[in-house]
Amino acid sequence: MSRLLRIAGREYAAYVRTFGFWLSICLMPVGVIAAIGAPLMMERGAPVINVALIDLTGQAYAPRLAPVLSQPGAGGRRVVQVVAAPLSGADPAALAAAARPYLTGDQTLAGGAKLDAVVILHPDGQGVAADVWSRNPADHAVEGRVGDDLADLMRHDRLVRAGVDPAALSAIDAVAPKVIGYSPKAQGGRIGAREFVQTFVGFGMGALLWMVVLTGAGILLNSVIEEKSSRILEVLLSSASVPEIMGGKILGVAAVTATVLGVWLSIGALVLARLQPQMFSLLIQVLLSKGLLIYFGVYFIGGYLMYATLFTTIGAFCETTREAQTLLGPIMILLSIPMVFMGQAMLHPDAPILQILSWIPPFTPFLMAARAASGPPWWQVIGTGLLMALMTGLELLVAGRAFRAGALSTARFEPKRLLASLFGSEE
Repeated sequence: MSRLLRIAGREYAAYVRTFGFWLSICLMPVGVIAAIGAPLMMERGAPVINVALIDLTGQAYAPRLAPVLSQPGAGGRRVVQVVAAPLSGADPAALAAAARPYLTGDQTLAGGAKLDAVVILHPDGQGVAADVWSRNPADHAVEGRVGDDLADLMRHDRLVRAGVDPAALSAIDAVAPKVIGYSPKAQGGRIGAREFVQTFVGFGMGALLWMVVLTGAGILLNSVIEEKSSRILEVLLSSASVPEIMGGKILGVAAVTATVLGVWLSIGALVLARLQPQMFSLLIQVLLSKGLLIYFGVYFIGGYLMYATLFTTIGAFCETTREAQTLLGPIMILLSIPMVFMGQAMLHPDAPILQILSWIPPFTPFLMAARAASGPPWWQVIGTGLLMALMTGLELLVAGRAFRAGALSTARFEPKRLLASLFGSEE
């Protein structure tokens, strides 16, 4: 045990002593916060779109459409502003030609304002068509709003022409049902923020485990390959047993990833507590309720140990990182499968395909974490946990023999050599 701990301490110190390790830890949350915050900042700082409405229908759609388009959008910000533009023409083609210099920026409105879009309303058979000319062809916000709002106005006009009282129509439009969500799994019956948080906590834990597995994989592979190429592994094998070496490396890298995880979670908790104290308090309550911490801990530790054993064994059979990357390809495909289904696990946690995949050990820790919010039956929790533990135990049983054979070999990796070492038939 003392040799195992010394190997673990050596692995841990080799990484935490470096400046790059702490720099990467600190920069990662900054990148995540920037990735999340940048779209919000851009949305809030986006300029108001100046739109000119031209009505050729003769039915006064433009005066009624203008105030609807100019209503505040998300966050109370006015997204569209209807402006007057000195455009004239008797048909849509002439108006489009007159609008082109304003949309290209060659001409500006009074006061130097730019025109971002022109909406030309014109008759189209029994209805009304809208030609939307835009400065930015990738932005379809104006098209969507004009289409929805114009459809409401056209429907209103047709009902009035059919003899429906306008006052009655206004009263009907004002009618809206009061819909409240309830669930027997919700505290107090009514679905609220707590259930929302609980649903995303499981997904977050599954995604966090996925990140930890990838982080640990890179560290373990580089460590084993480096020590194998420098013959340090042979020296270690002469003074310590294979279980001690593998256990020490896995434990040391687990401490490294725990340090990374602790720093990231601390920064995330401080940011959340500062910006959303109520959400932070609710998150703590959810984690401390119904044994979720123990639930996540079992799958977190089991999943990490299962993959760490696999990556350590692969590293012992590889002479270079390039060779290891060719073997990691199939494993990365395997790891991508739970990420595809984890999002669906939040909405449909009891879907048959998810329940089946939860019983396959490589996917178990990720999908069972994502299904935590639905409260899967205890027999599934115990069964999948035991199956994952059995898989990890079998890995540890055969990995020791494979690790020793790979560490002492200088030949290139071959599948038959790996299989021979597992069954003890290698000469």
